[in-house]
Parts: sequence; structure tokens; C-alpha cells
Amino acid sequence: MVPGTAFVTGASTGIGYEAAVLLARNGFMVYAGARRTGKMEPLKTHGIRVLALDVTDDASMADAVSEVEDAHGRVDILVNNAGYGSYGSLEEVPLDEGRRQFEVNLFGMARMTQLVVPGMRQAGTGRIINVSSIGGRIYEPLGSWYHATKFAVEGLSDSLRLELAPHGISVSIIQPSGTASEWGRIAGEHLLAASGQGPYAGQARMMAAALASTEGSGLASSPRAAARAILRAARSGKPKTRYPAGRGAGSILALRRVLPDRAFDALLRGIYGRFPA
Repeated sequence: MVPGTAFVTGASTGIGYEAAVLLARNGFMVYAGARRTGKMEPLKTHGIRVLALDVTDDASMADAVSEVEDAHGRVDILVNNAGYGSYGSLEEVPLDEGRRQFEVNLFGMARMTQLVVPGMRQAGTGRIINVSSIGGRIYEPLGSWYHATKFAVEGLSDSLRLELAPHGISVSIIQPSGTASEWGRIAGEHLLAASGQGPYAGQARMMAAALASTEGSGLASSPRAAARAILRAARSGKPKTRYPAGRGAGSILALRRVLPDRAFDALLRGIYGRFPA
């Protein structure tokens, strides 16, 4: 695809930040959106336009997309990356937090897509790139809300791919494995706040240690791995439907396809059992 205008959500850190930089270096006119605009200031040195964006606020999303369309006519590539991980036992996590997890990880993505599709459809071309996770195919203890949103992202994206194909719009899913960023540490802190005391405390400490291990330990992949997958989806003449990204992503997804549920349960217990409770 000839470089055009790309809009990256959740671009204040991690995958979104790196994707914005990589797209800009490869000739795309990039707009980067996030709530923490101060974190995005360095992006301006790469010629990237920084916008305030809250994917739980309809006016914020509509204003951001309108600014891009007013300047360039349409968004050519939307990278739906905004999201966070809400962990804790289903018993203990308040339903309002579960709803917020869906608002950010699913409904924000869906609304951003609704806003850009009319311009893409009228042009007869466009790309939607949804950042999911290997967590959209596998599962973890105390991760029911997070994994529910990522399973939903996968299903929504598959249906969307079929309905937008007649209009020349492609839909790709990025499936990162553990990524070296603040994401895991923050998710672990929220997990301990929700379930660090009481009947799930042992599991919570184990899972929090596992999540925190993705930040600076060498066990996780650089966010650039997912950013490179996003660039491939943006530039390919025939983009794939899915791009596993990062250390072990392809292998883990392959194991999930072939192993029965109980065998995969045992595999996960073995993996997470290495972390102290």
C-alpha cells in the first residue's frame, strides 16, 4: 500500500508509541492519540501529530477523527491499539470495572472504527488494524475480564473483515505475546488491589509476579516486534488476517490449536507455577 494517513490509538507508550514511530519512518502521515498527551511529546520530533484521545469519550473520538479528516479527507489506516489489562478474580472484581474493561478494549475500538469507515468506504480503500493479543486465543487464571475483551476483539474483527471486504477495506489482527512495557506491571498492581487478600491471594501473587516479569526482565519481547507486524499489515499488498508477534507467540497459538483444554490447563499451571506465590 502506498503510504497515506495513519491514526494510532493508545500511542503514549509501548506498542502504540513504537508503531507510530515506525509508520512515520516509512512515509506515513501519522496521527497519534492517547489520554496522556505529555508522554507523546517526543513523537513530534518524528513529524507525528499528537492528539488528545479518550476512547471512552465519544466526543473525544469524534473530534480527533474529524481533525484528521478535515486535514486529509480520510484516515487511510486505523491502528486500534488503546487498551489495558484488568486482572482479578471474577468474584472480587466489581462489575463496573468489568464494564470499563470492555469500554476501553472493545467499544472504544468499535467506535473508532465506526468513525473512520465512512471515509474509507467512499474512497473504496482502507485498512483497520486491531491490536489483540495471544490472550484473544488463550486464557489465564484471574484474567477473565481481560481475556473476554480480547476474545471479543477477535470475533468482532473476523466479522468486520467479511462485511468490509466488498468496500475495499481490509481488517487485520495483531496478536502480541508478552511485551516489555509498563503494561504488565500496572496490570499486576491492579490484580493485587483486587485479589491480593482473601481466597485468591496465592494465585494473585503468582500472577502479579508473572505479569510484572514482562517489564525489563528479558522474558518478554520489545514492543517493536508488534510495531513491525503493524507496519507489515499497513504496507502489504495483501495483508494477512492475523499477525502473531513477539517471542513465542506463534508457538503458543499453535499449541492452543492442537492441545485439548485439560492439557493446555496443565501447561499454563506449569508456566505460572514457576513464579513465587
